Amino acid sequence: MGKRKVPDLYRAPFPLYSIKVDATTGLVITAGGGGASKTGIKNALQFLELRLVGEQQYSASLLHSHDTDTRATMNMAVGNGVIAAGQDGTCCLMKFKHCAQKEEVKDAAKDAGNRVQQGNTRRRAGKRDKDGKDEAAGSGDMSDMKDESACISVTGLAEVQSDLNPLDPLQKVVRFSPDQSLLLTGGSDGHIRVWEFPSLKKKYDFKAHEGEIEDLDMSLGNKHLVSVGRDFSCSVWSGSQLAMGLKWLETMPQIAEKTYRYMACRFGKVEDQHDQLRLYTVQIPHKRDRRPPPCYLTKWNGKSFLPMLTAPCGTEVISSMAVSDSGTFIGLGTVTGSVAIYIAFSLQKLYYVEESHGIVVTDLAFLPDSLKDKDIKGNNETAMLSVAVDSRCQDPFLSGSCCSSVASW
Repeated sequence: MGKRKVPDLYRAPFPLYSIKVDATTGLVITAGGGGASKTGIKNALQFLELRLVGEQQYSASLLHSHDTDTRATMNMAVGNGVIAAGQDGTCCLMKFKHCAQKEEVKDAAKDAGNRVQQGNTRRRAGKRDKDGKDEAAGSGDMSDMKDESACISVTGLAEVQSDLNPLDPLQKVVRFSPDQSLLLTGGSDGHIRVWEFPSLKKKYDFKAHEGEIEDLDMSLGNKHLVSVGRDFSCSVWSGSQLAMGLKWLETMPQIAEKTYRYMACRFGKVEDQHDQLRLYTVQIPHKRDRRPPPCYLTKWNGKSFLPMLTAPCGTEVISSMAVSDSGTFIGLGTVTGSVAIYIAFSLQKLYYVEESHGIVVTDLAFLPDSLKDKDIKGNNETAMLSVAVDSRCQDPFLSGSCCSSVASW
């Protein structure tokens, strides 16, 4: 499937860098902003309600926007009602709650809507007050009367310094461990910091890579931590001790050393094999070329960490990666705005939209496989959300505005 127009699911008035779906409530949480620059572009977390309105068509409505002052959220993790947001060199933890609207509030909104509707009927009939003005407000007043933001509450919990780069501290990645007992952060200083959660007592702090850390993930049971750095290495850690370095080139001996670097890593389950685990990594060319070479996906045994399969995944440079809850699908986004989904077992391309966003895809999120009392996947086998940023326009309502699109099948 090639280049085609994908309808926007939602458009924000600021750049978005991260998207997550809360597995408990089904809320879509996006984050980003213009940072500390005085451009008029705000910084915020936004909470969206996603609805399936057709067999393969989705709609999203904004429930709440939480202002983050002068700091844009560049990355985040979500679990058990808590958001861990990477803002500059810190990790800010916030608790959120999705409150059901009370029936009396709904009834009041309904009554208000009825009054507006009656007023509009009178206005259409030409009835005006003595000053010649319409008796009723326009239909837009209904949205003012119904305060959707009351459905979401956000409370600050704590903040930890997650990167200590003396020049430009920046947290690059944050993850919760699968059992939510640990918080993992990596940044531009090359250190991995592991925090006990929710106490936030620092458990480990060690130099893992020379230069920036690009990605982190932890296996089930918190047995192994895998990290990707810009120093060409992908490392497996047991606690703070290096267990091994991965060698994807063993599957591609014709490729010279240091012509590719690791870009992302994710653990994934194996269908029908609950005791098995796979690790997936993405390798991208270290240098740009007029005739760009392909990027590669590699599948690893999750216990021995031996490479099982490597496959090319196009010449567009990969910028983001996600794995579905079941471990069946791998999502990829590119610096040129394209999105694709691959079958994890065979690493074969299943779905592809060229330049869906038109600029770098910053994050991807699959919809959870199961949500209590809510089905937003319908009959689709899977569905994936993507966000991208475009800073070429200068108008504060359009500059860097990004769209979130959903692909489903």
